[in-house]
Parts: sequence; structure tokens; C-alpha cells
Amino acid sequence: MLRGMRKASSNWLGKTIMAAVMGVLIISFGIWGIADIFRGFGQSTLAKVGSTEISLNEFRQIYTDRLQQIGRQFGRPLTPDQARAFGLDRQVLQQTIAEAALDEEARRLGLGQSDEQIRQLIMNDPNFKGVGGNFDPNRFQAVIRNFGYTEQRYVAEQRKVSLRRQLTGTIGAGLEPPKALIDALTRFQNEQRAIEFVRLDAAQAGTIDPPSPEALAAYFEDHKVQFRAPEYRKIAFVVISPEEIGKWTEVFDEDAKKLFEQRKDRLGTPEKRQIHQVVFPNATEAQAARERLAGGLPFEDLAKERGLSAADVDLGLVTKSALDPAVGDAAFALPVGEISPPIQGRLGTAIVKVDKIEPGVEANYASVAADLKREIATERARVKVADLRDKMEDERGGGSSVTDAAKKLGLTAVTIDAVDRSGRAPDGQPVANIPQGLDVVSQAFNSDVGVDNDPVSFRGGYVWYDVLAVTPSRDRNLDEVRDQVEARWRQDQIATKLKAKATEMVQKLEQGGKLADEAAAIGAKVETTTGFKRDDSPAGVPSNVVAAAFRTAKDGVAQTPVSGGSDVIVFRVTDIVDPAVDFASDAVKKLKDSLDRALTEEQVASYVNKLETNIGTSINQAAFAQVTGANQ
Repeated sequence: MLRGMRKASSNWLGKTIMAAVMGVLIISFGIWGIADIFRGFGQSTLAKVGSTEISLNEFRQIYTDRLQQIGRQFGRPLTPDQARAFGLDRQVLQQTIAEAALDEEARRLGLGQSDEQIRQLIMNDPNFKGVGGNFDPNRFQAVIRNFGYTEQRYVAEQRKVSLRRQLTGTIGAGLEPPKALIDALTRFQNEQRAIEFVRLDAAQAGTIDPPSPEALAAYFEDHKVQFRAPEYRKIAFVVISPEEIGKWTEVFDEDAKKLFEQRKDRLGTPEKRQIHQVVFPNATEAQAARERLAGGLPFEDLAKERGLSAADVDLGLVTKSALDPAVGDAAFALPVGEISPPIQGRLGTAIVKVDKIEPGVEANYASVAADLKREIATERARVKVADLRDKMEDERGGGSSVTDAAKKLGLTAVTIDAVDRSGRAPDGQPVANIPQGLDVVSQAFNSDVGVDNDPVSFRGGYVWYDVLAVTPSRDRNLDEVRDQVEARWRQDQIATKLKAKATEMVQKLEQGGKLADEAAAIGAKVETTTGFKRDDSPAGVPSNVVAAAFRTAKDGVAQTPVSGGSDVIVFRVTDIVDPAVDFASDAVKKLKDSLDRALTEEQVASYVNKLETNIGTSINQAAFAQVTGANQ
């Protein structure tokens, strides 16, 4: 149940209020931590919230889906180690528990949602609309089937999402951030600083003699773990998705042209017109004004008489679809410079004048044919995915490997001879033949040779994979990595010398020395940057230097290493500007809106936390570690 809800919210309901609220809960619970509710539980159950049990398999799928979603956003798979380092394992666990707690509370309160409301929600979902833009029952069935749903189950789970929104939508009503908080945050965000700085690099470190064999060997022994060979796995996988199957589907011009005709207006560039408009309460006033305009009265003067500004009557360069339908029909029938008769629109009687016409550009079939054919092919392929999925599962159930099953079904399996947890081959380069966003590597590292793995959901389809071999992690000897060790040793030597030189410079500056003199003495140059804020990235100034500048008082000096290298920057803060706060400005209004949301989110998080405490929550720590790879 919760597995399905997680899929629904991640893939199809990302633009809904529920997605926003649940995203907040992830952050809130990640901050609070959950150690206080870990205790023993049944082996097949990962957590229990009130009367709701979250099985180990349900949470494994939820967690896998989340990592794949993040991997697609970053353009590369996220390993289990990285996920734990970011705290995603506990965040996803708390989100799942929060959903279960809200479901429990909705049942307790007797909340409900009518069948008609759920029907409208589903019919308005753009994921279920066909080529013509209307709800397509066949597409609806194909899409939910590809994600493992029946119609009855999907409708029931959509009802749960809607009930959660009823609960969370009323929690933060009426909250207002204090004015003092807005003032403090505005000053904090908009404070500006200026610095002068010198970058010390390898040139200022002087000559670094090569290490002796003994020194290099000793350095290697002290840092051996940094040069250890990672575990590698040989894997095979096959992808069955609408996108992949669509590549094999032939689409004729006749079908593509039909779709082109339906979308012709949207594919081309519509005509635009520069329009002035004044709206009147009735046709009599409108006609009288038109006669005055026809007599030479400028639109701007008429606007002033009615208390309007020039911007109020100038609609700009607009398309016909951007206007009231009646006004649009009339305005786009006028020649340039002509004033329309009174037009009865939705909000009153209007008079318009066309000042400029920018012709539209009609769409060309040849320029969009390939995209249209690809879209049609993918749409048709959705129906084939379910059939191939069933055949693949039959083959796997009969004991076939991924490679053998793919060959029998005419599919192409991909074999990767060696890949580590980060998705890199032994040469250190990312493996190139894994589709972007597919997290099959971390899946493989959570499995083993000979295990019959469940398929992974991917782009409306599925991925089957096998682990064919495991090459354990091992210590390398010095001869294997001598060049890498010597390069790392040299970098450390440079960093040590630069840090000592920077420390000496700072001491001289604190005693009254000038940065220009100190820079000249070591052959470096002084640079300046002004007017930057905390979140800015001035040219040539690393982010950690910006952060350090805001920790340093005016005329204060400091040194900061440059991230990712051995360089060091020595700087002096030359100016600090404390801004005035304009509570009527757009920036402050946006900040207030952001604080409003944050207060609401905090309130919702507190509410759900209280629900969990009252309902009772238990978590199986061993099962949680097993799913997230913490016990490996």
C-alpha cells in the first residue's frame, strides 16, 4: 500500500500540494533524528505505525524508487554510501512513517472523499491524457498497469493522498512571521562586503624535491586506505521501457501528419499584436469614448480621465489566446491604427486599438516530423511494455538468466565487466552504457551472484539485472599506484608550505603590514572584489572564501585554503555595508512568503511528530540497516 503511494507521489503527483508537504517532512525529520523510536520488531516488518505495518519489501521498493529519482536529477546513480552520508535513508524512513501516521489519523477522524472528486482528480491528471489532450482510458490503464496498479487500487490510494492534504492543509493557517525576524533575515541576506586578497599557489611554494624511496614508502603506508582498490561487480541488465521499445516501432507519415494538424497552432509561432484597451461599465459610455478617440483623443489621455495609468491600458504584445475571447476576435480582425466598436467582454464593454502586428510563423511538418514520430512510437510502446514484462517474468521464473531471457525475447542485454559502487570502471571513468538516471549499480551492490532480483521500475517500464561476478576490495601495492602516491605526496608538501607562508603573511598584516607589500615580496598579485553577498559567487573567489569573509570583522585578515587543491587565499575585509530594510519591496515580500511557508511546514512537521508519538511507532533497526546497506 505505502509502496504504491510513494510511487504515485514521486512520479505522478510531483506538482501537487502533497509532494510539497511531504518534501518538508523529509527535511524536518532529517533534522530531528529518530533514534529514540528504534527497538526490536518482527523480521518481516520494518516498522509499525499504529495498526499500519510497513513491510521490509515495501520499504525496500520505496527507498529504491527515491534513490533512482534523485539519481535522475543529478544525472548519475546515487550509491547507498552516498545516500547514507546525505541522511536520505532516515529521511525516506521518516517520510514513509509520516504518511502512515496521516493515514491512521484520517481513519480516526472519519475523513472521506467523494467518488466524483476522485474521478475529477484522475481525469485532470496530464499523465493520463492522450494525443488529443483529453483523458484517455486506454492510456490510464496502461500507465497504472506499468506501475503495478489495478484501477481499484489506484483510485483507493489517490483517495488517501487527498485525505492527507485535507489534514495538512489546515495546520498552518493564520501563522505570521514576526517583523523583527523579517528585519534580521533581510539584513543578513543583503549585507555586502568587500575584500582584497592574494592567492598563494604552487609558484609560491618553491621547489619541491622528489621524495626518497623511503619517504614515499612511508607516506604510502600511512595513507594506504586512500589507494585501496574498490570492490567491483560484473553485472548484466536489460531495459524494457516505452522509450526503448519505441525505437523499434515504425510510424508512418500519415499518422504523424494527423498529429501535426491537431497541434499545428501550438507548434507554430502565433500572431501577436500590440493592443491598447479601455473597459467601460456599459456600451453607452464605451460608444461615447470611442467617438472621442476617433476624433483624435489619445488613449493615454482617456486613461487618465478614468484614473488609469498608461500601463493599465497598454496590454503589450499579446497573442489572441491571451485575451478575453470576444475581445481577441475583434482585436485580431482590426488593421493597425483602427479603433474597435464597443466589444462586450466578460468584465465589461471594451474598446481596443491595434498599434502593431507581428505576423505568426506557421509550423513546418518536416522540422517536427521526427519528434512527432518518436512521441507516437513511445505512446504505442506503452501497451507493449506490459506484455514484454509478463514474458520476461515468465522466463525469469523458469530459471533463465537476464541475458538468456533477453536473447529469447529479442531484447538487447547490457553486460558491464567491472563497476564499483560509484559507477566507475577500473580505469576510473564512469561506465558509459548505463542509461542516465538508472540506479542499477547500487541495486547490484545490494544483491549477490545467483540471486533472482526483482525488476526495478524505470521510465514507465522495468529493468531486470543479474550479478555475474564479484571482485572483492583489496589493498594495492606501491608499484601499482606509485604515480598517484607521488602526486598526492607532492600536493601535501605544497599545501604544508603554503599554509606556513600564509600564516606568516597574516601575522605581518595583523602587525600593520600592507597586503600589497607582502604580495610583492612573494611574486603574487593583489586582487579585489566588492559588493558581494553571502550567497554570491564573485569571479575568482571560491565560496569558502566568501563564507570566511562574512566571519571576519572589518579590516580583519584571515587565510582560507581553496577547496579541491593546495592553494591558499589570504584576504583582508575592506568594507561592510549594512543595508536598509524596505518592508514594501518585492524582495522582502518574497522573504515573508518564504517564512510563511516555513512556519507552516514546521507546524505540519510538529503535528505529524505528535501523531506518531500518540499512535505509537516501532522500527526494526536490523531490517532498516539491511535495506539501506548499512550492515555491509
